[in-house]
Amino acid sequence: MELKGATAVVTGANRGLGRHLAEQLIQRGAKVYAAARRPETVDLEGVTPLRLDVTDEASIREAARIASDATLLINNAGIALYNPLIAGDMDSVHAEMNTNFFGPLAATRAFAPVIEKNGGGAVLNILSVISWWHPAQAGSYAASKAAAWAMSGAVREELAPRGVAVSALHVAYMDTDMTANVPSEDKADPAGVATQALDGIAAGLPEILADDTTRQVKRGLADAPTVG
Repeated sequence: MELKGATAVVTGANRGLGRHLAEQLIQRGAKVYAAARRPETVDLEGVTPLRLDVTDEASIREAARIASDATLLINNAGIALYNPLIAGDMDSVHAEMNTNFFGPLAATRAFAPVIEKNGGGAVLNILSVISWWHPAQAGSYAASKAAAWAMSGAVREELAPRGVAVSALHVAYMDTDMTANVPSEDKADPAGVATQALDGIAAGLPEILADDTTRQVKRGLADAPTVG
């Protein structure tokens, strides 16, 4: 997909990876709707702030009506509550599934007809190495990202005949607010991850693996599960 001249909607664009994606899209010559629950928190020059709450389907539909010239949707907004599935809080399970799975699905359902009407384009889902590696302490986050991976594959097949490509970015820890409490010296630079993501969209890659940890985990998917 040619990014110069594209019109992108980036959810969760007020901080972290989403902010870098929006900024770099502007640099590549795209028009950008920087979507956030509170659009007044968007501080990037050159973007159009857009109210969009991925847990509110009415706000998603309204955003799709406003951004009627969109050719690219980046489902970046997400939460990580580090909540186990058995001992953890059930409300947190619902919150992560609503934000990380149902939200991107609702946004894709709303924007796919818009992108198709505008001559085709792409959807990028921001996923995680946790799509394939499922630590107990982050069980509900892992379940939500695994579901979003499955959704990406199914929607890719469904939307291909309509001229809408679907890509998924998988990445381990990034140096953002979401991982501020995670002790790790191997956090990826979100600016570099954003560059890889946009290069992947431009190249039409269905899957973008942003770091060595993610590539290693993906290669190990055929291995037998370990316990303990």
